[in-house]
Amino acid sequence: MKGKAVVFPDRNRVSFQTVDIPEPGDDDIVVEVRHSWISAGTEGSFLRGERIAGERPYAEGDPWPFPHAAGYQKVGIVRSVGRAVQGLREGDRVFVAMSRVSGLYFAEAGHIQPSVSGADQVWKLPDETDDSSMSAYAGLVLAQVGYNCGMRPAVAPGELAVVIGDGLVGHWAAQTLAHRGAEVAMLGRHDGRLGLAEASVRKVNLRRESAGLALRGEAVAIVVDTVGAMDTVRELQPLMKRDSHLVSAGYLGTEGVVDIQKLREQEITLHTPSGWTGPRMEATMQAIREGWLKTVPLITHRYPADEAEKAWELIRGGSEACLGVLLDWEGVSEA
Repeated sequence: MKGKAVVFPDRNRVSFQTVDIPEPGDDDIVVEVRHSWISAGTEGSFLRGERIAGERPYAEGDPWPFPHAAGYQKVGIVRSVGRAVQGLREGDRVFVAMSRVSGLYFAEAGHIQPSVSGADQVWKLPDETDDSSMSAYAGLVLAQVGYNCGMRPAVAPGELAVVIGDGLVGHWAAQTLAHRGAEVAMLGRHDGRLGLAEASVRKVNLRRESAGLALRGEAVAIVVDTVGAMDTVRELQPLMKRDSHLVSAGYLGTEGVVDIQKLREQEITLHTPSGWTGPRMEATMQAIREGWLKTVPLITHRYPADEAEKAWELIRGGSEACLGVLLDWEGVSEA
């Protein structure tokens, strides 16, 4: 069968094009996609050729992973279910992670219409979700990363937690830590993105003030690095109290060297969350449903899916105000 997808045909190139999709089998679910959420960090890293799979950085001599259909998160309505599928039916509103595609470097796709996926890649949205509220769950995988970052360390009420990065993962980690009772400081480089943080979150723009000076004299219980900023982590480490926690979730490529002996001197616990699991996806969905994990306020831009190249022009331009970018698929032809 034929479909449409956002494809990276080569480094720094974005295309909306027709692709081949495997015919669904008895264990598959076909979904009509309504919205997909761009993961600017991970997808951008692939687009630039910095990595070739998961957490694996590109090394000289590796094959370039092009062309591939970018992304890994979207919401839509179930069009059909295979005979062996249980728990889902036609008309259900769902979140979908990876879908299938043929003829590209990877056999998996993110931004694609229609979506053909196995049941392990599909989660039913809460029953009260309607068409107008589906987009709140479109970034569920990425929201789960932020949720996981915020849930990993022990938190005592009022302790200082520092989140490095004002991207989506940083915001969701900050929301989770604040929900658990921490005092949160977010370190970023964009006033527009920092301004989208909760009012209770202390904002520090590292373009104007260093992390060490901004937090001088304070005891830091938790540091969450969401952007792979080891220099900032090292700057903060002297402020970290004994039995504190370091959570590293930013992509580090080949620069992720951690001196365990230095961590041991302060008995710092290192957490390295990556990927997603079914239980964490369910917990994140519940947090969004309860309203304390906020996604919609972080959506700053929306584009029709067939204008994905324009979306990436915005992202690569480094706009102060650009944070959550959605692609809308309703009305976009599959042929």
